[in-house]
Amino acid sequence: MMFDKPKIILASTSYIRRQLLNDAGVEFEAKNSNLDEEMVKIGLRENGLKPHEQAHELAKLKAFKLSRGNEDFVIGCDQILSLEGQEFDKASNMDEARERLKTFRGKAHNLETAITIVKNGQMIWRHDASPRLQMRNFSDEFLEYYLEKSGKQILKSVGCYQLEGMGIQLFEKIEGDYFSILGLPLLELMSYLRLHKLVEN
Repeated sequence: MMFDKPKIILASTSYIRRQLLNDAGVEFEAKNSNLDEEMVKIGLRENGLKPHEQAHELAKLKAFKLSRGNEDFVIGCDQILSLEGQEFDKASNMDEARERLKTFRGKAHNLETAITIVKNGQMIWRHDASPRLQMRNFSDEFLEYYLEKSGKQILKSVGCYQLEGMGIQLFEKIEGDYFSILGLPLLELMSYLRLHKLVEN
């Protein structure tokens, strides 16, 4: 009897995560987990979970939602921005993005990034990262210029910036892995995939 080779499933339709895996030559399927993230976050925060714990739980739940109880490797990812112990979600509009960036201006924040792999309904691997990003004290004039040039695409990012684009101009110092900042700790993931012969070694 022939059995299908285990697939790699990305429990996310994030453009940048899909692009990173595609560029790395990984064969995978991207699917929306359809997890009600807002409701889950409310529960996690009511239970007092810290930002990095929230990111881990969300990543795990996304993967579990798509785990079919078979041999597929389901990757779940999440990222929460933490500033001085307070978590931030994506801005809903450009006015909110403006105020959010004013809050971040001149300060350092962390991007609590979590990735898990679930197989047969069991979590078999996890990795957490916490890159730290120092925003420069940019002027109001630059902020308006940035918002106009970047447009609504920044609303797709929890920090209202895309580091691979014009968002880099907001920062004066970055500590941590570049791929983790983009939302997918690619080096650690690739090491795991090679170890389990899911990609060429």
